[in-house]
Order: sequence, then structure tokens, then C-alpha cells
Amino acid sequence: MARSQLNDKPAAGPQDHYAVLHGGFGWQVPEHFNMAEVCAARWARAAGASARVAVIADAPDARARTYSYAELQQWANRLSRVLHLRGVRAGDRVAIVLPQRFETAVAYMAVLQMGAVAMPLSMLFGPEALAYRLQDSGAVVAICDGQAVDRLHGLREDCPAVRAILRVGGRPSQAEEDFHALLGQEPAEFIAVPTRADDPAVLIYTSGTTGQPKGALIPHRALIGNLSGFICSQNWFGFDPTGRRPGSEAVFWSPADWAWTGGLMDALLPSLYFGRPIVAWNGRFTPESALDLMQRHGVTHTFLFPTALKAMMKACPHPRQQYRLGLQAIMSAGEAVGDAVFAYCRDELGVVVNEMFGQTEINYIVGNCAMNDDRSQGVGWPARPGSMGRAYPGHRIAVLDGAGRECAVGEPGDVALHRFDRQGHPDPIFFLGYWNNPAATQAKYTGDWCRTGDVAVQDADGYLWYQGRTDDVFKSAGYRIGPGEIENCLVKHPAVVNAAVVPKPDAQRGALVKAYVVLAPEAAQARASQGPATAAFDAALVAALQEHVRDKLAPYEYPKEIEFLDELPMTTTGKVQRRVLRLQEQARAAAQGPR
Repeated sequence: MARSQLNDKPAAGPQDHYAVLHGGFGWQVPEHFNMAEVCAARWARAAGASARVAVIADAPDARARTYSYAELQQWANRLSRVLHLRGVRAGDRVAIVLPQRFETAVAYMAVLQMGAVAMPLSMLFGPEALAYRLQDSGAVVAICDGQAVDRLHGLREDCPAVRAILRVGGRPSQAEEDFHALLGQEPAEFIAVPTRADDPAVLIYTSGTTGQPKGALIPHRALIGNLSGFICSQNWFGFDPTGRRPGSEAVFWSPADWAWTGGLMDALLPSLYFGRPIVAWNGRFTPESALDLMQRHGVTHTFLFPTALKAMMKACPHPRQQYRLGLQAIMSAGEAVGDAVFAYCRDELGVVVNEMFGQTEINYIVGNCAMNDDRSQGVGWPARPGSMGRAYPGHRIAVLDGAGRECAVGEPGDVALHRFDRQGHPDPIFFLGYWNNPAATQAKYTGDWCRTGDVAVQDADGYLWYQGRTDDVFKSAGYRIGPGEIENCLVKHPAVVNAAVVPKPDAQRGALVKAYVVLAPEAAQARASQGPATAAFDAALVAALQEHVRDKLAPYEYPKEIEFLDELPMTTTGKVQRRVLRLQEQARAAAQGPR
């Protein structure tokens, strides 16, 4: 980490309201609670439900359409009846293999109000990934987009628990039932099943960086645990912190897949909880399409991955010269934001980005609430470029060493969350455990602390500074190397759009610092045009990038080797898979033998 991050930071000033917000916060978790009730049903019962917009559905090949909260609840009631007729009962798992579209929101609301468990599955999953999750969960019904339904056809024999497949769009066949036709046969009334706050609601399989993916079982109360972080990271989400002005005019959009925690728990559900519209974009992400979409639909609040912001920074360095944006808040998570992206958001998008940190198991626990540097209304705290923020109200965070002791200020350790807040109340954000895997659940904990496996240091003001995953941090010649700082430095170079740093095995130093780099469009075009001179071009660019890092960081941190790639291996949630590159380096070293 750069020394300035801890030693040259601004002191907490009079507009730092963190202590008051955190100290005065208390959880209110009722005995009975249901995500669908608070996200759809209560708004459908309220006056003006037919005019209150819930979802703005848009796609590249279709005209945008709005759906009200009344329509959302009516469709959900019909789908609940369809599922009930197919034997779905409380506790049963229902797979949802859908992109961002109105029917996806309907599916979640229908499953949740039945007391059943929604199991989101990415549209990017192939047959093996789908089969494992369907088999492991024992899902009884799958609701699947027409573009992905073919992948399920060959799995019926391997997944005998699946009694029905409901196809949303696409070409009809005898292997599944038509979603819209079935809903058209049912009335729009359904009596919701009462659920307790601790009852399971969602089963989300983690990305499986080691071994098979694990299913994290999320209770209904976890949505409550998300809300303090959501409202803070979204700069109060359009509400007046003083309460003098009622309501909010917020419009939300995020490219995050609604099949993952980021899209579901950080975007769809909290937007609906507060009765606001969310844009469902059923199309690919590009910097230009994202900016155009936010302009067309008047998006005020968003969640954008750092990888998306990096792409926007390179493709559209001055977006407000081309687009009329009304952004009031940007939350970013999944990777470290870094000060280059931080400056882009502040200077070019006009928003102080709020970095956030969490996991599927314990989501939305750390972050910022900069309020765009106007905290005169008594809420928020300053964001520090490069920091992942502080514990959000209601969450007790510590950095632990290997023995489970809290680390001293500036000492790296594992970020962990305590089961109880500082008032001694249970934190509702906690998952129930890993599906059919009590050993993995137990291994996640050290006493009452739930370890994240992410390494950070904490400064004297409680800000956390991300170092990387436990297995991403390595030593080179005795020096401890965190990849995030080097990657952030590389991205500041105009020729670089993204980077990943991993150890390369080395007999003398243990490991060398190696960087995989994705070039910005102009640099990539220049490289492609070199022909026979490509090697010389690469050597000059590598030297320039090495000097760029050497000038800004410690001498031992600059990458001794740089390799150019067209794209980095990424998870479907937008995280760089350094493990893939690390294993590649290990395999190459093994193939070369001792040197």
C-alpha cells in the first residue's frame, strides 16, 4: 500500500457524522418478515399503486415499457398459483435462470411470497454448472429464459427433482411450459404464506474459487441487514435526511446480473423495498450503452463495478460533454476502486463514488457515504480515495490475525464481521449457512467472528484499505505484495484499461511480480499495426509501464514481467480471477522445470 494512504490522509472533520450515525443505530427486526411483502405487496396495496412505476424494462431490440407495482403484484400472484399447482411449497427451491427483465422481478416476488426459496442462476452458466446447482439444491421447478432453455433440456434425467420448466419467451417446444400462457390462465389473487424473518429466502451459489461452489442460504431478514449500507452508499437514495421533504424521486439501474448478490441484494430488492423504479436492461454492457441508458431513463442512482468504470474512463473520458446525466450516487464494489477511478467519477461524472464491500454470506457491511461532499444535513462521512470505507451502521467489523486476535492499526489481517452489533443485538445480515455443508459453515467462523478471506488494514479512523484476497497476497524477496495497489497504478497509465498482478514462481526470490495487462483501445490498435516490429513495440511499452509503477510505488513493487492480454479472466460478477492467472504461472514454471 502507498504510504500516503495511511499517513497523508485528511483528518476527520466537522462534516464527519460517522460516530453519531453508527453509535445511535439499532436494528429493528420483526419476528415475521417477508421480502416479497415489503418489496411488492405493500406497495400494491397503497394508494396510486397503478401509477407507481416498479420496473422500466428495456432491451436493444425492443421499445422500453414501464410496469407498475400493481402489475408486479398481479403477475406475481398468478405465478404463485402456477407454481403451487406444480407442487411448490414453503421451503422448496425454485431455480430462476433469467436476465434483467420484468418477468425476473415477478419470479422473485412469486417464489418469496410462497415461502419457497429462490435460487438465481446466471444466464452464462453452461450445462455442467446448471446441473451441479440443480442437483445439489434439489430444485423442483426452473423458470428459464428462452435463450437458455436448451441448456436445461438435456439435464432432466440428471435432475429428477425438477418437475417442471417454465419458459419465458423463445420458441415453444414440448419440453417446457410457456410462462405467459400459464399466467394468462390464472386469476390475480394469492394468499401469501407468512414467513419468519429467519426463514430461508434465497439460495445463491458462490463463485467457487476453490472446489465446487457452495450454496449460501440467505434468510428474509438479510434484506433488513442490507438497508443501512444501501441507503448510505446511495447518498440517502433521494430521501431528505432531515425528513422535511417526503419521498424520493430516485431511479436506479445497475448492469449487475440479478442472478448474483450484487444485482439482487444491492439493486433489485432494495430499490423495490423503497418503492422506486429500477431499470431492467436486457442487453450487453458497453460504456456507451450504459451512459445512453442512464441519460434516456433519468437514472439517478447506480451500482457500477470498478471494471465497468475503468472501461467508461477509457472509452468516454469526458462523458458529460456527450451525455446529460442526473447521477446523484454511484456505489462500486467487487474489486478495489482505486484513486484513478475515484478521480474519474468525481471529476467527470460529477459524483463522489462510494466504495462498498461485502460477500454473499454477509453482504453490504463496509463502505462509504460521501454525500457528494455535502454533509451539511447531518449524515455521511468523507470518502478517502483508495479506501473501501468504514463499517456501515449496525455492523461490527474487525481485522483479525491468524489466531483470531484483532490486529493493530496498520497491520494487515482478515476482515471479519461479528454476529452481534456493538449494542449486543444480532446482526440480521448473516446467512443461515452453506447448503448441506455444515463443515464449510463452521470453517467460516472464528468464535462469533465470520471471516471474509479478504485482507485489509484499518487506520486509526476505522477506514479499511483493501489488500486482496487471502490467496492473492504473496511475498517477493521477502516483501509482502498486495496486487490491488499495483493494478491501480497501472490503470492510471493512458495505455492501460485493466490489469491483474500475480506471483510468478522464482527460485531466488520465491516469486516475481508479474502483471497481465489489457490495453486501452488506442494502444491496442497501435500494437496491432506494428507487424514485424511488435516485439520492439512491446519492449518499449513494458519498459514505460515498469517505469510508471517504479516512480509511484516502492521499488520492489514494479512488475518484473508484463504480458498483454485481450481480456482478463473474469467471474460473471465482474471480479478478476487472479487465481486462473496464478495457476497458469505455476503450470508454466512446472513445465520448464528447475532453473
